[in-house]
This record gives sequence, C-alpha cells and structure tokens, in this order.
Amino acid sequence: MANSVKPEANPVVATRKQEVVIEDNQSIQNVEVFYEKNKRNINIAGIAIVLIIGGYLAYNYLYLAPKEAKAANKSFYAEQYFASDSLDKALNGDGQHYGFLKVIKEFGGTKTANLAHYYAGVSYMKQGDTKNAIKHLEDFNGNGTFVGTAAYGLLGNAYLESGNTSKGIDNLKKATENANDVVQTPMYLFNLGAAYEMAKKPEDAKKAYERIRDEFPTSMQARDIDRYLARLGDID
Repeated sequence: MANSVKPEANPVVATRKQEVVIEDNQSIQNVEVFYEKNKRNINIAGIAIVLIIGGYLAYNYLYLAPKEAKAANKSFYAEQYFASDSLDKALNGDGQHYGFLKVIKEFGGTKTANLAHYYAGVSYMKQGDTKNAIKHLEDFNGNGTFVGTAAYGLLGNAYLESGNTSKGIDNLKKATENANDVVQTPMYLFNLGAAYEMAKKPEDAKKAYERIRDEFPTSMQARDIDRYLARLGDID
C-alpha cells in the first residue's frame, strides 16, 4: 500500500481559523459581560413580555370569552323585543330580562355590548330621540361591515334631523364608500345629495346623484334621478 502523504498545512488558513475562534470567544465574552451588567433589566423586560402575553391570553380566554357568552345570553330577549318593535323593552328590559342599555353597562368591551350600541341607536332613532340615537351610534364600531354602513347612514340622518348638516354629510359620505353594496350605497347617496342641497352645495349634490345614475342604474333611487339632475340644471 502506498504511503499516504499528509498535505502540508496552509499557515494562512490556520492563522485565519485561530482569529475566527478568538473573535467568537471574544463575542461570547462581550455578550456575557453585557448580560452580567444588565441582567436585572433584561430579566425584568423578559418577565414583562411574558406577563403581557400571558395577561392577553388570560383576558381573552379566561375572562373575555365567558363574559362574551354571558353577554350574548343576556342580550337575547332584548333582540327579540327589538325584532317585534317593542322598543322600550328592547332598551330597558322587561323587569326580568336585560335591555340593551344594561347589556352595554355590564358587558362593556364585548362584541355583544358593541352591537347593543347599534340596536340602541336604531331604537332611539325610531322613537324620534335623535340625541340618544347619535350617542349610541357614535359609540358603535362596525368598520368594514354591512352593519357599519347602516350605522354611518343612520348617524348621518340623525345629524341632519338634529340640524347638524356638516356632520350629517360626513357620515353619509362614509356610508356611500362601498361601491359593491347595491342596496345601501344608492340609498345613502340619495340622502347625501339631499344633504348637499340643504347645505347649498348643488355641484356636490349633482355628483352624488350622478353616482346613482352611473353606478347603480337598476336601483330604486335611479328611477327618478334624472328629474333631480334636471332640476339642478345638469342632465345628459
């Protein structure tokens, strides 16, 4: 068998490996020194993060979930009264079961309480109490939902009825942002056009009516929209 010849070590490579080892050791030592000097703060920060995450999970799964379930259960009869147009009982309860106002008070922070604000706002609106309707519709958060569009529209109408045309217009504009909603958007566009007319802004009113004509030609509001445009002096 031929004698194997061990290749001669490359002194440059060997030196570089030693340098890397020294650098790694130095880096480790630097981290250890840094940790020793700051370990109290690091540990406190780590504990804080764990507590925050743990608190979040505990709140959502141990507290909020049972609270949400209880809120939904308590809201059941109020929703039934709302559906049957028994608005006073829907708002205030029947003496045995909760109304929306008590659900809001006792279960704040839940999705059920949030929706109860919407129900309460609609109930007050039907009763002609625009002040309380505005209060609850403002407190409702329905961003990006079908109900959210309705809430903006109702809020806009409530502000118009209360004499605040500017806020009425602002909320009606939000209610007309969804071009895919072929039911609510043309309806609130019509209300928006009327609000602009009230505010002596005919050009803006025309734009709202034109959107109905051009984007929602099969909607109920489109049937007579040419007449409104003609009255404003703009019909093609």
